[in-house]
Amino acid sequence: MLVIKQKPDTFGSLASALCLIHCIATPFLFISQTCALTGCSETPIWWQFIDYLFLAISFVAIYWTTHTTTINWIKPLMWLSWLALFTVIINEKLKWLSIPETVIYIPAFALIATHIYNRKYCGCHKKSCCTNER
Repeated sequence: MLVIKQKPDTFGSLASALCLIHCIATPFLFISQTCALTGCSETPIWWQFIDYLFLAISFVAIYWTTHTTTINWIKPLMWLSWLALFTVIINEKLKWLSIPETVIYIPAFALIATHIYNRKYCGCHKKSCCTNER
């Protein structure tokens, strides 16, 4: 937890990148292994759980990032990206709307980009920090 508090953008960028890799790898893993074993009927529960794990990790990273950023406009952008990612994942599970699965890459890339941008330009690197608008 200390790493998340001290370097939330690094942690968030890493978590978002791993989430993106998870999203990209899913079709290939199912084609090569799961379909051969189960006949392509259903996604294993442990693989579905990873989606929620990444959502939780990214939520914590964004929470701590928004406490240390020095530019206020990045806060709603991060939360909006997370909300979009959450919506796409929940839609995928509950099948509310028929949208392409590749849409998930947009909020994932947005989270990676905002964490990297914030780490480079907006992070507070002092013990006492105020979040003033630049």
